[in-house]
Amino acid sequence: MPQFVSILILSAMLTGAGCTFRSFEVFDLRCENLSNPSGIENAAPHLSWKIKSVENGTRQQAYQILAASDLRLLSEEKADLWNTGKVTSPSSVMTAYAGKPLSSCSRVYWKVRVWNEKGDASRWSDEAFFGIGLSESDWKGDFIGLSRETGNPQSPLLRTQFDVSDKKSALFLYVASLGYHEAYINGAKVSDDVLSPAVSQLDKRVLFCTYDVSPYVRKGKNDLVIWLGQGWYRPGLPGVTHDGPLAKVQLEEWRDGSRNTIVVSDASWKGRESGYSSIGTWRPHQFGGEYVDGASVPEDLTTASLDRLEWHPAIKVEVPERAVSAQMTEPNRIRETIDAVDVRAMSDSIWVADMGKTLTGRVEIGFPTLQAGQKIDMSYADRLNDKGDLVNQGQRDVYVASGKGKEIFRNKFNSHGFRFVKISGLAEPPAKEAVKAYPVHTDYRTASSFQCSDNDMNAIHDMIQYTFRCLTFGGYMVDCPQHERLGYGGDGNASTETAQTMFDLSPLYANWMQAWADCIREDGGMPHTAPNPYKAGGGPYWCGFIITASWRTYVNYGDARLIEKYYPEMQQWLGYAAKYSVDGLLKRWPDTDYRNWYLGDWACPKGIDQRAEASVDLVNNCFIVECYRTMEKIARSLGKTEDAEKYAVQKAQLQQLIQKQFFNAEENKYGTATQIDLVYPMLTGVTPDSLIGKVADRLYLETEKTYDGHIACGLVGIPVLTEWAVKNRAKDLIYSGLKKRTYPGYLYMIDNGAVTTWEHWDGTRSRIHNCYNGIGSWFYQAVGGIIPDEAHPGYREVFISPQIPEGIDWAKTTKETPYGTLIVDWRSEANVLHIDITVPVGCKAKAVLPEHAAGYTLDGIACERKADIVEIESGKHVLSYPTNKTDIASNL
Repeated sequence: MPQFVSILILSAMLTGAGCTFRSFEVFDLRCENLSNPSGIENAAPHLSWKIKSVENGTRQQAYQILAASDLRLLSEEKADLWNTGKVTSPSSVMTAYAGKPLSSCSRVYWKVRVWNEKGDASRWSDEAFFGIGLSESDWKGDFIGLSRETGNPQSPLLRTQFDVSDKKSALFLYVASLGYHEAYINGAKVSDDVLSPAVSQLDKRVLFCTYDVSPYVRKGKNDLVIWLGQGWYRPGLPGVTHDGPLAKVQLEEWRDGSRNTIVVSDASWKGRESGYSSIGTWRPHQFGGEYVDGASVPEDLTTASLDRLEWHPAIKVEVPERAVSAQMTEPNRIRETIDAVDVRAMSDSIWVADMGKTLTGRVEIGFPTLQAGQKIDMSYADRLNDKGDLVNQGQRDVYVASGKGKEIFRNKFNSHGFRFVKISGLAEPPAKEAVKAYPVHTDYRTASSFQCSDNDMNAIHDMIQYTFRCLTFGGYMVDCPQHERLGYGGDGNASTETAQTMFDLSPLYANWMQAWADCIREDGGMPHTAPNPYKAGGGPYWCGFIITASWRTYVNYGDARLIEKYYPEMQQWLGYAAKYSVDGLLKRWPDTDYRNWYLGDWACPKGIDQRAEASVDLVNNCFIVECYRTMEKIARSLGKTEDAEKYAVQKAQLQQLIQKQFFNAEENKYGTATQIDLVYPMLTGVTPDSLIGKVADRLYLETEKTYDGHIACGLVGIPVLTEWAVKNRAKDLIYSGLKKRTYPGYLYMIDNGAVTTWEHWDGTRSRIHNCYNGIGSWFYQAVGGIIPDEAHPGYREVFISPQIPEGIDWAKTTKETPYGTLIVDWRSEANVLHIDITVPVGCKAKAVLPEHAAGYTLDGIACERKADIVEIESGKHVLSYPTNKTDIASNL
């Protein structure tokens, strides 16, 4: 049948069925960048959506949002909370709710439709919802826990019962816990999240989670159990006032638009120990694990089983005042199961299980028949020593057998960073299929992909991307999961551009920046980690993370909330840094009870003196220039013109002072002439234009002569070198460094068995770490050629300008933007570069032509060059122009 006849018949069928064809549709509705959140903090939230279209050039001309208190009311005629009508606007990201005021515990259903540039309307989107959490004044209960006099309080079960007259109401459970929690109703866990809530600065803030428990509640009597674990709530840490974790709980019933509190946590609850307790102190190298007494763990949490147990009164615990806030990031979840690849004997009764790759997560081990009281010891490490034994990384679990039937150990309130498990105390090995691992990470979305013709580059990219999966859990990013588990600002600063390119991390950063703001001291001093349970090492690059990360979140996601909310803290910290400046240049500040060390670069290759005063002072003053420059941009974005001008002046003054103090004109070098010392002044505008060529030449000379072509930086230097290389199209400098298989290098790691990046180039200490992941943005911004335009945040406008090293013939790159998926797929053939570009609706791509290209072809049409940039509308396009192997000056 001819194609046009088929189309006519299909069209007639759709019309006859009452259907109208639409070439575009609305999808992926988000509230505060979350999908259907049950309990948010903001009663006037921000809504976002995406549009997909089969036609090129589609633009949103207008939108209409409906919001209702009941799904049955979600129509133009009945929407009782908000009907915007047709609003002429291209905005589809972070649109502020402006309907009727919303109350605590309410649920809002919403949908949206849009009009395109032709005036055609889309269908209504699928329905979405969001819930408003409890306000602080709504909490009625107490923090409760278990008394040590009645049992081990480290991981208690807390129980109450409640009655429901019928199943017509909606019920929402709110749990704020100091320590981790899991909630069960009638024996069923009410969510699939683990290790909740996300982290916070516990002496300042406790987070609560919201659960829609309507499906779990039955008519009549119901059992509610909260199972607690210590997490960071350990004696001796800030804000800890009890030997065990605590919870504040509230159950709310919604019926016919009215709310009724039916459960609060108080002394009427019952408690008992669970059979789980803690090993370790949760200090560095002492994260331990869990001690599980199999005979004491309940068979299940059904009413019948609970009634057979002995219970004691729960206790109310007075907790010093702190904010109680909704968790505004995705929870931790388990999305994968990893089976052991090998179980081998180490000696009599000692076995080593190999999971095949490093990971962060939980363990499950099914044991052969055990005798009652038999103790099984499990230790964990990311590598083996020269003797084939596990290195000691302070990670350990213990299981004491009940002697009753099949016995399985499972982690509940701890996790490990590991590849190997040593199992001691078994006369025979566990079956290989009985040893499993469950990776745990915050349940954000992957937002990118990269593949090119060079498999070495693919391997490095994939190692970095997987490493982030192992480092981002609990609503923040850790340095490593096994040794310290701290949210270091330096590690975050070094990797934010890469992490936010690879993943959708706006909610995670919202949670993490809240912890940073909660950690600031009255004098403006900032710690090196947030949360800040105890002092840890770092320097200004660590403390200033609240400035740089908030700005990058705005640029990458179009989310201005962080720069608006934390602007005062940013100013306060810069004022603190100014107090420790001598003759205008920042010098070492004192250690405190919450912060120590004073670093410039860190974790550099052997032979580099990363503690040299000249380098430390140079790096830190260049970072302050970066902070001033960022604050100038933030102030302008917020309409604070006077502040912007002030920061511009401070930036210029400091640039001149650095040039005068640290530049050696005879040798065309700064500081100690390491890669970071030469690059950072050029990147931050310290180096005058007249000297850029000479300093860059010295950089290339040192790279080849001193470092044999290797990338020879540490944690701070890697992202500094990467950003400079991208902006100056120094593609071969990075590519040739990445291709090195000898120490120090990424391929050196991979050739020595790495699946995740290491803490040090030689693999000492941690082998799941965040030191060197800042290079990851190079794959997207240089090879992929995708660079967000800071003047149009959130990828509303984006530059496309692939940089093609000698040795790469093609690359396929995708980036999920707030507007949809951006794709750049290029190949070099016969001295012509062909780029397939897919631009999402709402975004505009600006392809940068190289200087040598006199013309180009766009979608099969030959065009004469009239400007340096070709603007490309939404849809699928093909751009071609001649290649040139010479580095081309950037037009960005």
